[in-house]
Amino acid sequence: MQRVVFVSLWIALVACSRKPPPPPPPATPGDAAVIVKKEDGPVHADPKRVIDHVNGAYVGSSKTYMVVSEHSLASIVGKEILASGGNAADAAIAVHFALAVVFPTAGNLGGGGFAVVRTAPGKSLALDFREVAPAAATEAMYLDDKGNPTDDSLTGHRASGVPGAVAGMWALHQKLGKKPWAELVKPAVALARDGFEIDSFLNNSLGREGSKKRMLKSPASAKQWYANGAPLPTGTKVVQPELAAVLERIAAKGQDGFYKGETAAVIAEEFKRGGGLITEKDLAEYKVEWRTPLSFKYRGHALTSMPPPSSGGIVLAMAAGMLADVELGKLPWHGDEHVHRLAEVWRRGFAVRNEVIGDPKFVKAIPLEKLLSPAYHVELAKTVTAKATPSKDIQPPREGTNTTNLCVVDANGMAIVITTTLNTSFGSGVTVEKGGFLMNNEMDDFTAKVGAANTFGLVQGAANKIVAGKRPLSSMSPTIVEDAKGNVLMLVGAAGGPRIITAVWQALSNVIDFKLGAANAIANPRVHHQHLPDQVRLEAMSVTREVEQALIERGHKTDWSFEKRDFGAANAIVKAPTGWEGAADPRGGGAAVGD
Repeated sequence: MQRVVFVSLWIALVACSRKPPPPPPPATPGDAAVIVKKEDGPVHADPKRVIDHVNGAYVGSSKTYMVVSEHSLASIVGKEILASGGNAADAAIAVHFALAVVFPTAGNLGGGGFAVVRTAPGKSLALDFREVAPAAATEAMYLDDKGNPTDDSLTGHRASGVPGAVAGMWALHQKLGKKPWAELVKPAVALARDGFEIDSFLNNSLGREGSKKRMLKSPASAKQWYANGAPLPTGTKVVQPELAAVLERIAAKGQDGFYKGETAAVIAEEFKRGGGLITEKDLAEYKVEWRTPLSFKYRGHALTSMPPPSSGGIVLAMAAGMLADVELGKLPWHGDEHVHRLAEVWRRGFAVRNEVIGDPKFVKAIPLEKLLSPAYHVELAKTVTAKATPSKDIQPPREGTNTTNLCVVDANGMAIVITTTLNTSFGSGVTVEKGGFLMNNEMDDFTAKVGAANTFGLVQGAANKIVAGKRPLSSMSPTIVEDAKGNVLMLVGAAGGPRIITAVWQALSNVIDFKLGAANAIANPRVHHQHLPDQVRLEAMSVTREVEQALIERGHKTDWSFEKRDFGAANAIVKAPTGWEGAADPRGGGAAVGD
């Protein structure tokens, strides 16, 4: 009989597996510019090599300040704000609005997210501007007559929660901003009015089957981003006059330029026409939440991340606690012991994430103190053996695609990480007519039916059920690391659904445990486990064939992926001897720019 790990509730096992093609000859340590291709199998895993081109715009260094985002134009906007006397909050706000124009895959006005800010040594803030369920939302709204989930939570007007992005940027400026608000929005206005050229990343994203299907259902989306049903070609100049007009109202009136007046009326009209739920009243009543940051230690470093309704900080803290007595840096990087340890701690962390975490306003029994307790982490660590623990035997404790990330650090040491999302790429696919911006499909992040997987394969519990006014559970994990002296060591965040958490952890560990710089910490191959489905996901070139076989012998099921974005798209800023090193993830796009 299997030994049962008592950490609380029984969960069903789901598993699948496929094998990679034969590998090419092993790479040698020091190889640096290997392009990931589908035909590439696993090769020699070495922490000093990278999986893609990390030169040029992806990586940057500077003496005093640094901006990293998923689009070079947005990063440049942030740099110019800093160069003209703005602080990190100013730059982050400007980058966010620029991304809403040039990175419609995830940059947004119609979504939401989280921000973690380090204002001084040991002093941090956490801002929750997550979307909320509209007032008309109900627990069973995405179930058919037989009680099975429909795809209404992903596509079309009924998929959207009330957006929080604009309110989040406004709240950040009210508390920390230095430059005039309008000055931070104007660069985005210019990009929307004057246009930008579609790059290969955006062209490819528009052409992906799921995104294209959702987008073409919206006349405004089809008109803006497609020609005769085909994505606009790379190099096409795109102008967005309706979006420019909305941004001008936001520049002039702050958050009221979005949540009240003309823009709110346009949004409500769009949702009424499409059978959605969002009303002008929903928009007018939206509020951000300033929360107590979630803080924990790892290897003598102080880490700050988001508390619930983000689950990322808790899973990261649990991983840090469970691995506290394991000297990862002395293990062969991505050897079977290393990957096994990661899979086992993530398996346990995600079991908790999927069952007991939710919006703290609605879920009163989140055992936060226990989940962050070193004693509990030691208890969990003792359940990790040399063999894989089946996910069905992991019981969480009870008491009683697509996202984008940006990092900014300024000359005075203020540091900010913002992760924001539409959920899947291009969200619900609905572009607001007369508004020119896409809306989220964040309602899919709720539990439509307990035990049923969402679009990311997450099987979640009743703590995350739909309630009007509630924020859905999230994996977003904006995180800041300080060294033992209170100096900023690292800023990191990622896109990628549940893979955000494991991408952020691996970047952190690559820096702290394996002493890598930003470029290799971000670009190196990754692995992933999220409790269910019960499998270790392996990125191309992440492990050798021998390591995979050793994992199988330990009881793990493995599954290979050759899609670069399947393992998240992270970016980071890391302290360097001469200043800062920034890295945008070559799995996506973007740029790191500094002084």
